[in-house]
Amino acid sequence: MVTRLEDRLDPRHALRRPTLVRHPLLRPWHMRWGATEAEVAASMPGDSVVHTAQFNATRAITIQAWPEHVWPWIAQLGYGRGGFYTYDLVDNAGVPSANRIIHEYQDLNVGDAIPMFHESHGLSIAYKVDSFELKKWMLWVHRPHEDEQPDSTWSWRLRRLPGGGTRLVTRMKQDYRWRTPRLATFNLILMEFGDFAMERRMLKGIKTRAEHMKETGEP
Repeated sequence: MVTRLEDRLDPRHALRRPTLVRHPLLRPWHMRWGATEAEVAASMPGDSVVHTAQFNATRAITIQAWPEHVWPWIAQLGYGRGGFYTYDLVDNAGVPSANRIIHEYQDLNVGDAIPMFHESHGLSIAYKVDSFELKKWMLWVHRPHEDEQPDSTWSWRLRRLPGGGTRLVTRMKQDYRWRTPRLATFNLILMEFGDFAMERRMLKGIKTRAEHMKETGEP
C-alpha cells in the first residue's frame, strides 16, 4: 500500500524517543549508527583533508530505492535550499523541508555553497562542494574563513545494492580547534549534543522521500 509522504513525515513520530537528550551517553554507538565494521574502516572521500579531527562519525542507512532516487534529495540539502529533512524549527528557521525535488538546486558545481545557517559576524556557516561523482559520492568542505585551512568535512557515498536498493554512507569529521575557545566550544556542543539526533532524522528523511519517489514516480 502506498501512503502519503506527509503521513510518513508526521513530526509526532519523532517525539517518541528523547534521542537528543540521552545520546551523549551512548557516543560509541551513535558515532557509527547504522554503519558496519567494514564501512567504518573503509576510506571515504576527503578523509585526509582534516588532519586532526576530534569528531569522526560514520553513519549509514539502507534505502529501498535506486541511487537515482536518492541523489536528488542530497543535492538540494541546505539552509534556504531544500532544508535538512530534520527538525525544521531548529535547522531551517522554521521553514518546512522540501517534500519534492527542487530543480534549481540539482545542478551542483564544485565551489557551490551548502549553507548550514546564515553567515554570522563574517563567520561562514556553510560547506562548499569540493568534489563529486554524480549519483555515487560527494564531498563537502568547511572553512571558518576563506583564508583558513578546513576544519570540517562531510562526505557521502551511495552504493547500488542488488534488487533495487542503495546503501547510503556518510562521514563527518570536525576539528574543534581549541586555539579559538569560543568557536571550539560552540562546535563541541553542536556536534556532541545535537549532531546525531539531526543526522539520524535526516538520513531517515532521505530514505522516506527516496522510497516514496520510487513507489509513486512523483518528483
